Amino acid sequence: MATSPPPKRRRKNAGAKVTSSSPLPLLPPVVVFAHGAGAPSSSDWMIRWKELLKNAMGAIEVVTFDYPYLSGGKKRAPPKAEKLVEFHKGIVKETTEKYPRHPLILAGKSMGSRVSCMVSAEADIAASAILCLGYPLKGSKGAIRDETLVQLKVPIMFVQGSKDALCPLEKLEAVRKKMKCETELYVVDGGDHSLKVGKKHLQANGLTQEESEMNAVEAVGSFISSCLKQ
Repeated sequence: MATSPPPKRRRKNAGAKVTSSSPLPLLPPVVVFAHGAGAPSSSDWMIRWKELLKNAMGAIEVVTFDYPYLSGGKKRAPPKAEKLVEFHKGIVKETTEKYPRHPLILAGKSMGSRVSCMVSAEADIAASAILCLGYPLKGSKGAIRDETLVQLKVPIMFVQGSKDALCPLEKLEAVRKKMKCETELYVVDGGDHSLKVGKKHLQANGLTQEESEMNAVEAVGSFISSCLKQ
């Protein structure tokens, strides 16, 4: 059976000093999971991945929410990602107050992953890792949006479809080389922006969509586990 390419990891700051007094996290992580630009947290995709991430990370809770422009059944165009940071940050603060001492994981689909990265850069947010599912590296006019990524200090994992037009893998690799933090990439072979693989591609590789997703989820679980042990 053919499988997706193995995860690619690049570590930096491997020589950072760890003292014997540094406590290992004993509590399960809590995840704040943000939706993409076009669908709310109640979408089938978000509901399915919320459960997948909870199981993969052994999370105490995966918190989902709707940005104001989609709340209450509204259907409006999303604002610029920067304008969503304060609202997103408020959700994170509420979550960490509810689960003090639990490691915080910021996760997001597409636009939600981009905002998660912005939130992680806030001085009063202490995330253990970031998970990006379909990071939208290219803007609407084709510009590469890497300003936030190259400033990150938190370990980050990208799960990207090989056919995702919003994030050409060669462009992402170039950005990863410039990043200061630990990064990892898992490629969903044949996957689109939502990690969905075409039927012909699945059949040619002897896979189902569920198996493709589970391969990605297994890689996510390994990455998060590694981050929490550091």
